[in-house]
Amino acid sequence: MMTCISKSFYALACALLITFSSHGQERARDYGFTFGVMSPGEWNAITDVDGVMVGHQTLVKGDSVRTGVTAVLPHGGNIFQEKVPGAVYVGNGFGKLAGTTQVEELGNIETPIVLTNTLSVAAGIEGVIDYTLAHPENAHVRSVNAVVGETNDGYLNDIRGRHVRPSDVVAAIQSAQSGNVEEGNVGAGTGTICFGFKGGIGTASRKLPAEMGGYTVGVLVQTNFGGVLQIDGLPVGKELGQYAFKNQLESADGSCMIVVATDAPVHARNLKRIAKRAIMGLAKTGGIASNGSGDYVVAFSTAEGLRVPYDSNGEERLSMEVVNNDYMSGLFLATIEATEEAIINSLFAAENMKGSQGHEVNALPIEKVLEMKK
Repeated sequence: MMTCISKSFYALACALLITFSSHGQERARDYGFTFGVMSPGEWNAITDVDGVMVGHQTLVKGDSVRTGVTAVLPHGGNIFQEKVPGAVYVGNGFGKLAGTTQVEELGNIETPIVLTNTLSVAAGIEGVIDYTLAHPENAHVRSVNAVVGETNDGYLNDIRGRHVRPSDVVAAIQSAQSGNVEEGNVGAGTGTICFGFKGGIGTASRKLPAEMGGYTVGVLVQTNFGGVLQIDGLPVGKELGQYAFKNQLESADGSCMIVVATDAPVHARNLKRIAKRAIMGLAKTGGIASNGSGDYVVAFSTAEGLRVPYDSNGEERLSMEVVNNDYMSGLFLATIEATEEAIINSLFAAENMKGSQGHEVNALPIEKVLEMKK
């Protein structure tokens, strides 16, 4: 006969087994860390927002190529023909995020959102254009506003070689799927560094309770920045002696790209307010948006009632229902929590890497972090 303790242990083991097999990687939550008070979605990923898909193209070649592409698709249809409301917020502008002015001006996004390395933004734009023009419905299109962001992976990657090709971008977009999202040393996170440890791609989500609308918020990050690492309130960076400006040797410079998706019917103005809160989530992990950091947030809504058709069909006015300002706070909190957890997930999923010029970056020592948790 099983004791209560053995039953509890068995149940926990089964739950962990299910989690590990479904995600393929152990995440911060699997070790008992929680971030905030809201519950995650089924996958605890940006893909919990219905319709959102993510694809990666990872480039690891020889001893020097450590880079890639990550694509986030707001929906599985022709995004150019069915644009989504969108907004951009700049936490610190030391970076290159293509396509921002049109998003700011019109309040919508018409392409997949692509992340890559600093010197491959041009290839990212070209790949997005190739993908968009390949749709038969876009046969007469002569202008495409590609949204492409970046972080600088030049320590581990031969960034000057510009190894990302437009075809890699198209491949990342075409591989996009819903459900589980691979994290860590993958896609645009292949060669990144975060808080002095190996960074990468991370994701998380939050499901608002029914009384707050029942909406979902999902976040995906490309982490390549510094500061003083905190995990669920633990002063990890300080305890490990790994933090910005320690002995004037370490630097907090770098970047973080953050993509926020929600199914809430939110237009561009309130999407920008949501995007601002993502920077609060970054701050909760110890990031400081340093002088040399490019910290950008791209936010969009997948609500079908807010989609903007390419062809207005002569309709002079649009009618839509959106969330009232007074009911935005739950979405703000969900964004903060999901961003914080996504960043930490990128660290937990990342692995040691050796790259260009023999440079090596170690992964977060999870065992030591767990010792602090006791």
